[in-house]
Amino acid sequence: MAALLSIAEALARVLEHAAPLQAEEVPLSDAAGLVLAYPLKARRTQPPADVSAMDGYAVRAADVASAPARLKIIGEIAAGQPFAQRVGPGEAARIFTGGVVPAGADTIVIQEHTKREGDHVAVAKPSPRRRHIRVRGLDFTTGDALLAAGHRLTARDLALAAAMNHPLVPVHRRPKIALFATGDELVPPGTEPAPGQIVSSNNYAIGALARAEGADVADLGIVADRLDDTIAAVRRAREGGPDVLVTSGGASVGDYDLVQKAFTAEGMTLSFWRLALRPGRPLMYGRLGATHVLGVPGNPVSAFVCGFLFLVPLIRRLAGRSDLTRPAESALLGCDLPENDERADYLRATLAGSPQGPVATPFPIQDSSMMAPLAKADCLVIREPFEPATKAGSRCAIVKFER
Repeated sequence: MAALLSIAEALARVLEHAAPLQAEEVPLSDAAGLVLAYPLKARRTQPPADVSAMDGYAVRAADVASAPARLKIIGEIAAGQPFAQRVGPGEAARIFTGGVVPAGADTIVIQEHTKREGDHVAVAKPSPRRRHIRVRGLDFTTGDALLAAGHRLTARDLALAAAMNHPLVPVHRRPKIALFATGDELVPPGTEPAPGQIVSSNNYAIGALARAEGADVADLGIVADRLDDTIAAVRRAREGGPDVLVTSGGASVGDYDLVQKAFTAEGMTLSFWRLALRPGRPLMYGRLGATHVLGVPGNPVSAFVCGFLFLVPLIRRLAGRSDLTRPAESALLGCDLPENDERADYLRATLAGSPQGPVATPFPIQDSSMMAPLAKADCLVIREPFEPATKAGSRCAIVKFER
């Protein structure tokens, strides 16, 4: 029997032919979490003129170099309202935050340091030149490249892009994911299972992983364990033009494992289907034309771990991201662990603090059908193939789940 494929080699194969998807322009309101395909340059200067940073009076610094001073008020300036007059010696203009500083004025006296006396203002404290003025171009100027290609847009970035006067931004489009589960034993949630049946859960976990990474997901439901039905499901999924087609269950080579047979009949080029991974050994990956095919195991924990380790990086690559995998971190082991075999082990574990650092404690039972420990887990403890027995308190590698 051929040696099991390592996780590193399997991930390299999954990503080998994956490239960022084509660019499209989307409204700012739809761009959060997407990746810029091209640099974004400012279309305007911000602020476009010298403006007041405070409510107060626009004056000449020379007139308030020593205080108290008394100045004649010649008008009022609100944000967005032009003011044509020039501030001359001994004059002041009432100004509000965001108002354009009028010609002749070169400082702002804040209102807390003044007292209005009819058509005059008494200034109690001096104000140096350019005090409380946001000068033209303080933030950025026209043509400045402020957001780089390959940058994933945050809420803060969208605020900047809007201020740069971009109603649309060029981003790599969202990956399209199609998925279906296989198995005569599966029924939808809310159904009373008959003897021998179980409630289907994998589509919800895999779909949620994909959506959290910004993908559009088409859930095609449950497919019966018949070759014709499986082939029909593959064809139906392809009609939507998915970038990735994910199946759960039936990817091995048993009599009722029909997924690989169905994809082969449709022309899939198989890359691999057996990994040195626990949980998740019977993971299948191939290409069907331009579509990536990922067949995750039917056991729910195996399906989730395979989605976490392989689908998430694939979606990120297609979306144009550079942070493809979640980084491994160090923790202290919370219990003894026996010697490992030829497969890398990803153990569901809880995390707790200690004076020496975080402590990761794997659940005592790691059966791949058990979803309650998966939901309670804070991280996965990573054990390499043939890792020797390890004592509690030893250092271990973990990868955290998002909360």
